[in-house]
Parts: sequence; structure tokens; C-alpha cells
Amino acid sequence: MTASFHSALPIPRLLWVAKQAALAGGEILAEGYHRPKNIQYKGDINLVTQYDLASERAVTGIIGEAFPDHGILAEESGQSGDEGSFLWLIDPLDGTTNFAHGFPVFCVSIACWGPGPAGPRVLAGVVYDPLRRELFTAGLGHGAFVNDQRLHVSSEIDLGRSLLATGFPYDLRDRAEGLLARFSRLVRTAQGVRRAGAAA
Repeated sequence: MTASFHSALPIPRLLWVAKQAALAGGEILAEGYHRPKNIQYKGDINLVTQYDLASERAVTGIIGEAFPDHGILAEESGQSGDEGSFLWLIDPLDGTTNFAHGFPVFCVSIACWGPGPAGPRVLAGVVYDPLRRELFTAGLGHGAFVNDQRLHVSSEIDLGRSLLATGFPYDLRDRAEGLLARFSRLVRTAQGVRRAGAAA
């Protein structure tokens, strides 16, 4: 049942469109990385630049043209389009603070939510790091890849031999005590913990 359900979904096309959108958004970010930035604040530590907006326009334009009947939920412009079976979730610049400060860790993040074998779920996802030119893709029933190389989950089960990645939410200042206590426990348990500033 699962295999036939997967084959009935347009996952290869979803992935292809997501890749084109991510590459287009990433090109804008790469071109703007060393240029002056118009920085605005959505919160005390939550930034947005003209490149977030330009990347989002490029991404949503490509997806909207390919799937005019799909809904879109984008970080800067909110929700638009049909709220039917498929919904695209878009962060056009994950790591805006890094980007604004010239720290080279940021990406475009795109996912498509839709009908799955056990109910709605993420069907396809793409993350593009434009400076390293690494394109991460995953599709339901199609595996996960970076560029053309298949990815696998680590077989390591010992936290003491594991490198962990984490991040903090924008309301860290309001919840610092609890979040830092958890972070401290992980730092003392894992081989290492990295906080890159871009969740994807």
C-alpha cells in the first residue's frame, strides 16, 4: 500500500520544482552576500534584509507558476493561494543574522506538505547552501541526498561519540534559563555541540 501510494504522488516533480526555486533564491543570496544590506527588525534579534524578500519572491514565483493551485506559507509574506491539499513552506533565507553580519552559514529552505499514506505530512524538502553549493533534497519514499550523493542516518548510538547540532529560538532572552540548562546538559554529554545560527 505504501509503495503504491508513494508512486501515485508527484514527488519527483515536487522535488524538481523545489530544487529550481531553491537554486534561484540561493543565487540571489550569493550575489547579495558581500553587498550592502538594508537591515530591518521584526523583533529585538529577528532581522530581515532586502535579500530575504528578493529570494522569497524568486522562490514563490517559481513554485506558484508550477503549481498555481497549491498554497504557500512563506516567512516574510505569510500565507497565500489555495489552502487545499498541498502547502509549500518557505524560509527564503534561513540564517538572516549570519547573512547580515557576514558569517557564511545560511541557506534557502523549502518543503511541500501534502497528503501522505497516514495523513498529511512533508512530502518533499530542499535545503540549498549557496556558498558551498550544497543542495540537500529528500522526498517521501525517494531517499535523501546532498547533490547526487545519498545520505544515511548515523549508526552511532552513544551521545558521547556524537556531534550534535542545535539552535536557539528568537525568544531566547525570555526563556534563557531553561534553554541554557538543556544546552548545558548536552554540552557535558555529547562529543560536541554546534550552534551554526541556521536551523536548516
